Amino acid sequence: MADAYQGGELVAEVLRSGFVESWHHGSVAVLDAAGAVVASVGDITAPVFPRSSNKPLQAAGMLRAGFEPASAAELALAAASHRGERFHVDAARAMLERAGLPETRLRCPATTPLSDPCGEFSRASNNCSGKHAAMLVTCVAAGWPVDGYWEPTHPLQVTIQETVEELAGEPAGGVGVDGCGAPVLALSLRSLADSYRRLVETGDRVADAMRAHPEYVSGTDAQAYDTVLMRAVPGLLAKGGAEGVQAVAVPGVGAVAMKIDDGAKRALMPVLSWAFSKLGLDAPTPAEPVLGGGDTVGVVRSVL
Repeated sequence: MADAYQGGELVAEVLRSGFVESWHHGSVAVLDAAGAVVASVGDITAPVFPRSSNKPLQAAGMLRAGFEPASAAELALAAASHRGERFHVDAARAMLERAGLPETRLRCPATTPLSDPCGEFSRASNNCSGKHAAMLVTCVAAGWPVDGYWEPTHPLQVTIQETVEELAGEPAGGVGVDGCGAPVLALSLRSLADSYRRLVETGDRVADAMRAHPEYVSGTDAQAYDTVLMRAVPGLLAKGGAEGVQAVAVPGVGAVAMKIDDGAKRALMPVLSWAFSKLGLDAPTPAEPVLGGGDTVGVVRSVL
């Protein structure tokens, strides 16, 4: 049994009208292009659930099992936490149709597209539907049963876990149930960062697809942080996860993985900006403003 995550250090504060009203603690691993740790904060060796930051690694496992996407955009969707825009939903449905499977085969819960709040309530609108559709297509391609494809003992998930562990360079510290119903594998922040470093340094198909089609990975609005980051920095690979997780890598520069202890997304980008500075990378990072009466009255900033 791996040691439990012990939590991090103070990494960010929320400033409202000149008054500090909240604080965020967390952990950060910053690796150089060779994989050496150049900076760290908090606990980077104990496992955490990366949540959707696992998706590029899971997609790599699907390719290994026989998944053959119809396009690079479809492969990017397989690694996505998409925003439920119409092109996301249509692409997920096209995958299922190609495999001759109904939408009801998707394990992920039904939601409504964010871009169309009065639209159809469907499983394909779930932000994990690209991953789940790709999992089903992989099962069909491999000749595996689609029933129970989300179970950790299913051949699909066994192959995915083997691939994730190989890319991370460590065994999973635990297996849980993600918000979408699929398995989520616990990894240390150091190994999560190193897995992303390997993806961008080896010409990986998943990384190439995500960077070529970042809008399929997240979305087209200003809060689609993965898209914004990948469009801002050539070659950058980014994938966030629920509960305050973010992983980023830039070929020839290095990689970052972080966890905000209280799960707050708003602290991620200020802390990522600090991590970029440790890699000598001058790159813009999006941020959520602190609002009052509809106006910006403060900021979330790193204290590192």
